[in-house]
Amino acid sequence: MGKESSAHIVKRIEVALDSIRPYLEADGGDIRILNVNEQKVEVELLGACSSCAMSPMTLKAGVEEAIKKAVPEIKTVVAISQQEEQLPD
Repeated sequence: MGKESSAHIVKRIEVALDSIRPYLEADGGDIRILNVNEQKVEVELLGACSSCAMSPMTLKAGVEEAIKKAVPEIKTVVAISQQEEQLPD
């Protein structure tokens, strides 16, 4: 990601998420960062957000917008479900 340390990038992303977290929590949800690499952030929607039909809109209009505004070098935000990854093949 260039000269800026990945720890500093993650901190900037966390600050962006903290700005929208109260809205997620108000609906019984939350979010956490799973991975940051290059220009991509992988997040996990938690609680009510993980199964909400509106979560794709929340991801695009809320989460991705907040992250890109705070950290313009991030180009993609993807929601990963830890539950899906743990299912057997």
